[in-house]
Parts: sequence; C-alpha cells; structure tokens
Amino acid sequence: MSDTLLMNGALPRAPSMRMRAGQALRAAAAFWFAVMVAGQAIFVAYIVSFYGGAVAAGDWLRWNKVLPVGYVPGDRAGNAALAAHLAIAAFVTLAGPLQLIPALRARYPALHRWSGRVYVAVAVVTALAGIYMIWTRNAAGDMTQHWGTTLNGVLIMLCAFVAVRHAMARRLDVHRRWALRLFLVVSGSWFFRVGLLFWILVNGGPVGFDPKTFTGPALNVLVFGESLLPLALLELYLRARDAGGARRKLAVAAGLALLTLAMGVGIFGASMAMWLPHVHG
Repeated sequence: MSDTLLMNGALPRAPSMRMRAGQALRAAAAFWFAVMVAGQAIFVAYIVSFYGGAVAAGDWLRWNKVLPVGYVPGDRAGNAALAAHLAIAAFVTLAGPLQLIPALRARYPALHRWSGRVYVAVAVVTALAGIYMIWTRNAAGDMTQHWGTTLNGVLIMLCAFVAVRHAMARRLDVHRRWALRLFLVVSGSWFFRVGLLFWILVNGGPVGFDPKTFTGPALNVLVFGESLLPLALLELYLRARDAGGARRKLAVAAGLALLTLAMGVGIFGASMAMWLPHVHG
C-alpha cells in the first residue's frame, strides 16, 4: 500500500541531498553566529566593567594596566579618541548582531532602519578614531601592523558607505550582503584577540612573535587576517548558499563548523586570559 501511495504522490518524498546540504549550511551558520555573539558579549562585559569602572572611579590611569598606550596625561585629543573608540566599540559589538537577525528586521523595520543609521555612524567614528590613534601615538607593534589596522578602518568606512548606498536605493538583498561585510570588519579587533589566543593555546605559548615588543610574522599575518579572512569566508558561504551544489554546501558547512570550534577555543583563551579577570560583578 505504501508503494502505491508513493507512486501516486500521496506521500512526501524524502528530502533531497541538496536540501539536506542547505540545512547543514544554515545550521553551521547559526552555530557560528551563536558562538560569536556569546564571545562578543563577554568582550563587551569586559569593556564596560574595566574601562567604564575606571572612568566611574576617576582612575583613568587604570587603563594603562592592559593597554600599552592608554591614558596619557595632557594628551586631550588622544585620550578623547581612545575613550570614544572604547565606548563605541562596546555599542557596535552589541548592536551589530541585532541588525542581522531577520525576525527583528521583519517585526520592527523602523527600529532596524534607525538603529542601522546609528550603527553605521558610530562604526565610521570608531574607525577614524582607531586610525588616528595608530598613527599619532606610540602604539604597540610595527609598521606592518599599523598598516593592517589602517586597512581594517578603511574597510569599515567602505562597507558602511556601500551598505547605506544600496539601502537608500532599496536594493535590500545587496544591502544585506554589505551589512554582513560591515559587521565582520567592525569585529576585526575582536577577531585579532580571539585569533591571537587561539594561536597561543595551539602552540603552547607565543610562537612567531615577541610578546615583549609585540612584533613578529605571526602578528603581521593576524593583523591582516582579522579583516580579510572573515570576508573571504563570507564570500564562500554566500556563493555556496546561493548557487552551490550539495557537495559544495556540505564542504562549506563542515569548514565553517570547524572554524567555529577554533573560534570557540580562541574565545575561551581570550576570556580566561584577558577579559574575565577584569570583569567585576
């Protein structure tokens, strides 16, 4: 009887390989997003607790315990740029994921538009503040790292401009792609920290760089990778999602899942070594 029903089309067919591959790809993307949001939430708690707590206590010099060039007495412009950079970093880290949740966009479109405008504006400000600090202060790292950080700031401004341009033209599908790119490059400094701790944990210590001078080939690769690697992975994901066959979708899903696990290791290391010790309840 069941054979007859199948022949007559009365029973649904089993999901195709392409459908299952698409489901696997969506699941891998959701896994990546959840792990990243959790890691960024810890990062925001650290910023608010440590830096905000120092400001509330009037102890600005406390910043210098974790920053190679933190609060500099007499440098009003530099200190203001640093404070703006830190405050905005906390905001954009929290607001970024909210812009990407489809259910929130659909239910609260006006909120999405206005929060998106604020997000873009503060992202550009923090990019400009970061570039200003890297070239006007005796920042850690060498010239290669300065250029890598500058590239990240330029990419933030580029992605912000293009995302807004397509939103104003109502090309929403293209706008969302550029909004994803903006979210990734805004998270560049977070990726750097997570990648650095992953590298240290995997190698059992600082390999490929000098922790005292904070220079070396490993850091030079990482400072460019913080922007370019996430963007490259996003392109692979979008192409597999939109036009890839089943094998391609499964390959990208597997790669994304493995990279998410690696990111989780880096988040754990960064949380234990840099963030949670400075979070006070």
